[in-house]
Amino acid sequence: MDPAHSPAASISERLLELPVDQSLAFVFPGQGSQKAGMGGEVLAASAAAREVFAVADRIIGFPLSDLCANGPEDELTRTENAQPALLATALAVFAAAIESGAITSRPAFVAGHSLGQYTALVAANSLSLDDGVRLVRERGRLMGAATVGTMAAVVGLDEATVEALCDEAGAEVANYNGPTQTVVGGSHEAVGRACALARERGGRGLPVNVSGAFHTTLMEDAASQFAVALQAATFQPPHIPVIGNVSAKPLTTPEQLTADLSQHIRSPVRWYQSMDWLEANGVRRVVEVGGKLLTAQLKRSNPNLEAVSLDEAAALGATSHV
Repeated sequence: MDPAHSPAASISERLLELPVDQSLAFVFPGQGSQKAGMGGEVLAASAAAREVFAVADRIIGFPLSDLCANGPEDELTRTENAQPALLATALAVFAAAIESGAITSRPAFVAGHSLGQYTALVAANSLSLDDGVRLVRERGRLMGAATVGTMAAVVGLDEATVEALCDEAGAEVANYNGPTQTVVGGSHEAVGRACALARERGGRGLPVNVSGAFHTTLMEDAASQFAVALQAATFQPPHIPVIGNVSAKPLTTPEQLTADLSQHIRSPVRWYQSMDWLEANGVRRVVEVGGKLLTAQLKRSNPNLEAVSLDEAAALGATSHV
């Protein structure tokens, strides 16, 4: 398919015709948001959404759209399936919302949590939908195969305290999700020690059900292999600045994007720092496209921001404009 006439390019072109709202940002969810049934509403009602899923089905080589809409859940949650499924569903919701008129403004910035950064890149027309699906499928395959270590969410302690206990335990910070909600990763022993230290210091350590220590240096081999896939993809300057997970700053050139993404799998996600940057730079409303977890998190971490979830029902009706 000619990238200039792809569904993603068409979505982006229609988005660029809309007036820019300097107080608006769109964010896209990461792994953990998947559930059987997702995408079903927009698949049934939106031609633009069906076009997005058709591309994903073709690239993956099996009906990913059916897996999203009908499950089974255990197959959908496999990392190599969950990642392209989440990207395709969020972009299908995005396409349906533009098609229906539910989205009426172009955001000043876009961002995505972990794999959601790839969704954001497609939405910003920096990455083709074809390349986006290929990259997250390979990313999911490599991360799913990297069965080294584990992760835990440490809650109730600030960033500096968690970093200190990680140093003491031999663990690493993997996700800065909120000022007092940090995900750590490492070997099973190191994460166990980190959780014990967290309890001693008045916090909690909650196991995360993952196959490996994502976003830590234990993913070095996966990151090295993924660099080959990154080199095969074509990145364009984004039409909308993308906030990078590694830097928590806007990425506006292909060189900045590839530098950020090359460190992505093995480096911590600086999510709440990214949201703080948006708030400090004039954003007042953040819309999560195709998910709800980031919205709930944002309401806790940045109460001065208006956090809204654009779900499938909202995307199909122009009753609630974004």
